[in-house]
Amino acid sequence: MRSLILGGARSGKSALAERLAQASGREVVYIATAQAGDGEMTARIAHHRARRPAQWACIEAPLALAETLKQNAREDRCLLVDCLTLWLSNLLAHEDARRFEQEREALVAALASLPGEILLVSNEVGLGIVPMGDLTRRFVDEAGRLHQTLARDCERVLFVAAGLPLVLKGTLA
Repeated sequence: MRSLILGGARSGKSALAERLAQASGREVVYIATAQAGDGEMTARIAHHRARRPAQWACIEAPLALAETLKQNAREDRCLLVDCLTLWLSNLLAHEDARRFEQEREALVAALASLPGEILLVSNEVGLGIVPMGDLTRRFVDEAGRLHQTLARDCERVLFVAAGLPLVLKGTLA
């Protein structure tokens, strides 16, 4: 099953994804897209690491997400990706402007054939005001397009607000 879990900052989306991964009964591989570029992000990464079960494997994939998913997906595994918007930021900031399109297409193509359970966590950023800068507008636009495509292709889509999941597609159980 493929699940897309959306929500705002500190909405509880990562905690929900972690609970779903734990409840899957499968071996869990946590795929982290964050890069520790400053002290605040280093602290966030440490917080996420501290709350995960010690037996979960962790793979860092700031750019080549589709390839990482293909290499690690198995029927008896649950892959938890946290988070797509950090991955998107990494790609939009990449020196090769074509890299985003290539990686996005690869992710969408790979998702359909991956075995096991896939949990994709992402920030819903399109609920606020339209950003003023061109890069931030592109980020919001690309995130929205990515979410629409993934929501179409996933069997389950959840939106989390104040720690409460709202089922947009599929079922929670």
